[in-house]
Order: sequence, then C-alpha cells, then structure tokens
Amino acid sequence: MTPKFHFQRASLLMLILMFVNFLQAQQSPGFTIAFGSCNRTDLPNNLWDDIYNSQPNLFIWGGDNVYADTANMKKLAAFYKQLNEQPGYAKITAEIPVIGTWDDHDYGMNDGGVHFKAKAASQSVFLDFMGIAKDSPRRKQEGVYWAHHYKTEDLYIKVLVLDARYFRSDLTPDNETSKRNKPNPYGQGTMLGKAQWEWLENELQDAAPDVTLLVSSVQFLSNEHGFECWGNFPHEVDKLEQMLVNSVSQNVIILSGDRHISEISKKQVPGLSYPLIDFTSSGLTHAYRKFKGEPNPYRTSKVVSEESFGLLEFYAAERKLVMKMVTDGGLTADAFEMHF
Repeated sequence: MTPKFHFQRASLLMLILMFVNFLQAQQSPGFTIAFGSCNRTDLPNNLWDDIYNSQPNLFIWGGDNVYADTANMKKLAAFYKQLNEQPGYAKITAEIPVIGTWDDHDYGMNDGGVHFKAKAASQSVFLDFMGIAKDSPRRKQEGVYWAHHYKTEDLYIKVLVLDARYFRSDLTPDNETSKRNKPNPYGQGTMLGKAQWEWLENELQDAAPDVTLLVSSVQFLSNEHGFECWGNFPHEVDKLEQMLVNSVSQNVIILSGDRHISEISKKQVPGLSYPLIDFTSSGLTHAYRKFKGEPNPYRTSKVVSEESFGLLEFYAAERKLVMKMVTDGGLTADAFEMHF
C-alpha cells in the first residue's frame, strides 16, 4: 500500500502545483505597456528603474522626450544622445522595444506646429533617435505617425502613433481670460492634416485588434484648461469621435501626455459601443506639483501631480485591461479597469 500512497501524494502535489501555476498565470498580465512623456535630461531620471521593474513588453514615448526647443539640429541630436546615454534609459532600450511620438519641446519649438521651419530636419533626427533604418518608408513620409502591431497567442494590440505637430494649424491666443489659448472658430484649422487623417481613417477600418491605442502627444478629452489640446480645434474633436463611431475597430484608447500631470478621462460618445478613454501620463522627470485643480468634466481618476508613468496591463483570458499611474518606487497612485 505504501507505493500507492506515495503515488497518490505525488499526484496531489502535482495537481496543487499545476493549480498554483494556473493562478499565477491568471494573475500575470499577458502583455504590458509602459508609457510616459515630458523628460528632461538635466533633471534626475528616477523612474527608469521602476519602468524596467514593471517588466513591460513595450515602452511608448508620448512626446517631450527631451527639452531642446531649438532649430539647431546638432543641438537637438546632442539632447537625444544625452538621453540615450542615461544608464536607466539605456537599460530599457537594450532589452525592451521602444516606439513613440514627439511633442513641441523635442519637435523644436514651444507650442510649435505647421510653421516650424526646421520640422523636416527635426523629423530626421527624431527617427535617428528612434533607431529607424535609413531606408525605411518612414524616412520618405512627412510627419512621424505610424502603425505598430503586437500579437501574442491570444491577444492583438495595435498602436497608432499620431503626429500632432507637423501639420497642426496655429492656435488662437486667449486675450480675454487668464487662459493661454481658446478654441479656434469651428471648422478653422487642423490637428493632423489631410494625409494623416486619411491614413488614420484607413487604419481604423481594422476589426482584428482586440485593442487599438492612439498615441496623441496632447490631451483629447480634457479641453477646458486653456493649454494645448484637441479642444482648441473643436471640429477636429467631432471628426475623430465620428470616425471612431463609423470605424470597425473596437476598444480604441487614447494615450496622451504634455500636461505634467497624470489622469484618466472617460466619455460616453453617442453611437460608440464602448466608453472612450484618454489616459494622460506626464511627466517623467518634472510634474505640476503646485496643481490645485482645473475643470475636466470627463475625469474619472485622481490627478497625480508628481513624477509618474503610465502602465497598461492586458489580461487576455479575462479580456481585461488595468491602467495604472505609477510613481517613484513603483507605487500605484491610482488605477482604472476596463474589459474589452
């Protein structure tokens, strides 16, 4: 009887181990994305170890990756070189894929748009920084927008990186209140430009991805603060929302930066079968620590006004996405959960 007892005990232990492994697999995300924006090379870069320790499968730059504010391409390249030589970031790039977009300070002109004279040269330096091959089609395109695809055995994530600088029309200063900008007259100006809009509409006619991420360097939903945002072009907001309603892509989520705060906004867009989320993560090295509040009718999280990065954890079996705002030390300041 003893051998049988040992056999039964061994089988029971094996089943327990299998169950524990199953639970661990269920608790571990099948794919993880970290993203962030607003990174100065002259300030302490304290979050790279936390980003690395979150074990992301991908890191996405949301813009203001360096603060150069220059039309001198040698100076711009020197800022990127300094970032690449930062030990924490170098460890990321050595082991984790990195994609992303730019915003005004790495574009080269504060609040800059279509009229920045060095934008074509700046794009070339940006693509060098991102490690894009010299013979890539991206080198022949105006603007840094691009589509990226990530597939696991049971998950398909599509990332559409937008360019909210190269084609963006002039802003309208607000000379009547304390705000910096006010919305353009309805129908005046563009965020993305004709070619990028056509590209985006085509990319959204794709039903295959489980989740599609739109990376916008500026906020889409929060539109009352007076700084840069899609709300400065209200007709463009309507255009994108209607495009999402008419598209076959499901579970489209916007990732944004720029603001030196992190927050999650949510809107029920008429005709859209899922809530539209705008996850803002900013900044990596400096934050709006004196933040005392601002209107955002779509805010569904706390406002994190200290250095932070965004984390998206995809659980394929549960069809669940957990979005976290993470601060120094790997602390989760707030989180939001949705199913897809």
